[in-house]
Amino acid sequence: MVSIESGSVRDVDAVADLWVELADGQREFGSHLVAERNRATIRETIAQNAVAGGLLVARAERDDEIVGFVTYGVESDGYDQDAVRGIVRNIYVRPERRGEGIGSGLLDAAEERLAEQGADAVALEVMADNDDARRFYRRHGYAPHRVELEKSVESDTLTKE
Repeated sequence: MVSIESGSVRDVDAVADLWVELADGQREFGSHLVAERNRATIRETIAQNAVAGGLLVARAERDDEIVGFVTYGVESDGYDQDAVRGIVRNIYVRPERRGEGIGSGLLDAAEERLAEQGADAVALEVMADNDDARRFYRRHGYAPHRVELEKSVESDTLTKE
């Protein structure tokens, strides 16, 4: 059994460890994040999320181990928009615990919290080549909204003047 609950500052180190696993795994799909070198930065961000109420953890009831987490918040970029957008920034479940509904529980709980905070829509990012994650989000009703494109500056399509 797993419980989904608000994360606290006592969870920061364990969640930072999981985030490093997440970021390291995303390299397979083209992420540029160097996981371990960002540990201190993400630890601070996770602590801020915990204090601000934007961290949920999935805790194994048998041993109190954190087996997944999600960070989220209401978008606050300063632009006037016709909708309040909630943002799911990170969601991760340990690979050996996937398929148990933990990710769905974390996502559902984050969406509920965002709705309580006034969000009209929820957005998130996923690596384009991460087919499993894209299927997961599609099952939860997410559809493409914005597409980010990238190319190397070493590309042969750039001209030198």
